[in-house]
Amino acid sequence: MKLLVLNGPNLNLLGTREPAVYGSLTLAEVERLVREQAARHGANVDFRQSNHEGELVTWVQEARGKFDVILLNAGAYTHTSVALRDAIVAAGVPTIEIHLSNIHAREEFRHRSLLAPVCVGQISGFGANSYVLAVEAAVKVKVKS
Repeated sequence: MKLLVLNGPNLNLLGTREPAVYGSLTLAEVERLVREQAARHGANVDFRQSNHEGELVTWVQEARGKFDVILLNAGAYTHTSVALRDAIVAAGVPTIEIHLSNIHAREEFRHRSLLAPVCVGQISGFGANSYVLAVEAAVKVKVKS
């Protein structure tokens, strides 16, 4: 099983950016947790981060035929990117939306996800464990496909 883990804008600042909201782990530490969990299931992980919407769109498009599941923390693009939503649909790769914080308990503008309706599910509010839970969900999604 091959997992593509995509991280959007500002996630490169994890560990220093609002630790009360996003936790104290760095993105490299989150990646380590993801790789450890994936290894338990014999899954391979390609872990990426970009602050650029177009690069994320390209990666989603290129996932078709190469990856079994996409785990996506699109950051702020969750609430704004029709392009990323369209790429998820076009790629046809099961996608799981991830958030470190509970977006539904935050500012009103964060409550609406443009991506959730085209994803197989959304995991939010568990800090870095949202990623670990997403790996577990990805294994189950792939089994069902």
